[in-house]
Amino acid sequence: MIMTHEVEAVWMGKMQFNALVGGHTVVMDAPERAGGEDMGPIPKPFVLSALAGCTGMDVVALLRRADITLERFDVGVSGEISKAPPIAYTNIHVTYDIHGDDEHQEQALKMVQRSQNELCGVSYMLKKVVPVTWEVQYNGKQVFNNKPEVVESA
Repeated sequence: MIMTHEVEAVWMGKMQFNALVGGHTVVMDAPERAGGEDMGPIPKPFVLSALAGCTGMDVVALLRRADITLERFDVGVSGEISKAPPIAYTNIHVTYDIHGDDEHQEQALKMVQRSQNELCGVSYMLKKVVPVTWEVQYNGKQVFNNKPEVVESA
């Protein structure tokens, strides 16, 4: 049996579309300068949201199975966009901001690595077309970063 996800986007006028996603309505619109009414975000950042949610849920589920509780966990995703059409992401960077007991730092890092390298389907798909890098901050200290250093030329 083939499993599928289906989304329907209904045009609501001007530039607004309401997407029905798993029984939930997601509003997408354009800013006024682009002919919309700014009733919701533009569509492209939803790709970044999907990545944040996918990998974040992986990490939480893995830590929960290991009986590790976090104090706080945030996932930030940034995508650099091209300058010319078609406007697309040219690279994506994920920042995991994890707060918990110091003795769980190594396990948390392993869970992030497992999500990025084995589990997160959104990251897997995106990596086929754009570089995806990530860093892990644990209790305010950077413990991993695979983003290449940018060297500024004078």
